[in-house]
Amino acid sequence: MTPSPHRPSPASGIDCAIRLLREADLAAYKQLRDGMLAGHPEALTSDAASELSRDAESYRSRLSGGGGGTNLFTLVAWQGQDARHAEMVGAISCEHEARVKVRHVAHIVGMMVSDRLQGRGVGRQLLERALTLLQGEPVLELVTLSVTASNTAAVRLYERCGFSRYGRLEGAIKLPDGRKVDKDLMCLRLR
Repeated sequence: MTPSPHRPSPASGIDCAIRLLREADLAAYKQLRDGMLAGHPEALTSDAASELSRDAESYRSRLSGGGGGTNLFTLVAWQGQDARHAEMVGAISCEHEARVKVRHVAHIVGMMVSDRLQGRGVGRQLLERALTLLQGEPVLELVTLSVTASNTAAVRLYERCGFSRYGRLEGAIKLPDGRKVDKDLMCLRLR
C-alpha cells in the first residue's frame, strides 16, 4: 500500500501533505512525539521521560509493515511550501492483529497534532486518510481506538467520523502526580 500525498481542498482546513512515514522522517516523528508526550501527559499512554531516551531509529517499527507486521502504517502530515521548510505537524498509526481470530480488527494508536494546529482540520485529514486506507484492506472489518475521555474535541472528531463509544476504562492512565485519567473505548465497523 503506497498512497500518494493527499492534499485537502482549502475548505477542509490547513493545507497539509499527508503521506506514509518514511525512514528519513524518523527524527521529525520523534521530535513531534516527544513534544506531544511532554505537553499532554494525559493524552498518550507512553510517558515522556521514558520515550525521551529513545533514539529516532527506535521508531522504525512505525514504518509500514513494521513491528513484525503489526503496524499497518503510520501517516504523517507535513505543512510547508517545500521539503526544506516543511514541518511534521501530525501523525496517526494503525496496527492490526496477526492472530487468525482477530486479524479482522485494526487499532488506531498514537494520533497527534501539533498544538498550534489543533482544531484546524489536520486530525480530521489524518483520520479520514487512515480510514480510506483501512477500507482498502479486505480482511479488516472493525477499527478500534481509545481516547482520553476528557478530550471532548477528539471524542467529537471520532464521532463525526463514525466511531461510537462502547465502553470506558476508568483510571486507564495513572500520571506521575497520582491523578488518574479515564479512556473512552470507541469502534467503527468498516463493513
